[in-house]
Amino acid sequence: MIRSMYSGVSGMKSNQTKMDVIGNNIANVSTTAFKGGRVRFQDTFSQLEANAQGPTQAGRGGINPQQVGQGVNIAAIDTIFDDGALQPTNRDLDFAIEGEGFFVVSENIETAGGINPQNNLNTRYTRDGAFYKDYAGNLVTAEGYSILGVRPVNGYATNITDVPNVDNTNLSLKSLEIPNTLDIGGVTVNLESFSIDNSGLISAIYDDGQIYYLGRVAVAKFINPEGLEKLGGGSYRMSDNSGQVEIGTAGQQGFGSIRSGYLEMSNVDLANEFTEMMITSRAYQANSRVITTSDEMLQELINLKR
Repeated sequence: MIRSMYSGVSGMKSNQTKMDVIGNNIANVSTTAFKGGRVRFQDTFSQLEANAQGPTQAGRGGINPQQVGQGVNIAAIDTIFDDGALQPTNRDLDFAIEGEGFFVVSENIETAGGINPQNNLNTRYTRDGAFYKDYAGNLVTAEGYSILGVRPVNGYATNITDVPNVDNTNLSLKSLEIPNTLDIGGVTVNLESFSIDNSGLISAIYDDGQIYYLGRVAVAKFINPEGLEKLGGGSYRMSDNSGQVEIGTAGQQGFGSIRSGYLEMSNVDLANEFTEMMITSRAYQANSRVITTSDEMLQELINLKR
């Protein structure tokens, strides 16, 4: 009876954790690019009451072991990285990754050599593509983190072939910008329009009528994205079990394509979450009944002594 009470306590604790995860999923049903969580249970060790015995030479058959379980615990809290639906916004600086990959962002002050995401702990990864342009023309997230990628040698190029590729051989990423003005041979030209294509290439038209290529947005992927550590704000960072980051160009070599004018919605399924919530609530209630029933049995035992 004492064991059943502790089993009931373990069940209540585990289901409370599951309810916490479900509540977080439901709270983030409208969060851009949010990835829902899932809790899995496993039984704890079992106490052996009697060993197993094989058949004897006298003709008696084998006997199975007798074991009593000691409750339940949390096996894993998984992050489900299924793609969310793409929501059209028609905003120039809204982007979604269709397929595998993350945008690379950082709060570091940029150095001349750029940022190497493989050894920079302040580098973050996100699928929230709601970007902004600050007053200086820098591409940033809502929290002010810089969007990283590669830039031409002079900061701009008039030939698309002068824009470097984004791959693991070029890991000196730099913050990207769309300047409001450019100095072209001593002449100042003003920005008129810009666009970012499916490969992350940033092109802009200035009032001299020339198209200038300003850089390319980097995309990252991991062998085990579920091993990433959540940092809040829709961002993640590498962990010991995520694998080393791979940097590449959107739409190439297994990296997802960038869709301009779209945002990825949360992948939380409300119908599934409410179903799990009801099951979890009943499981919590059932475990509480185990405790109260065991208590009643103990009370009956005590009442034997009048």
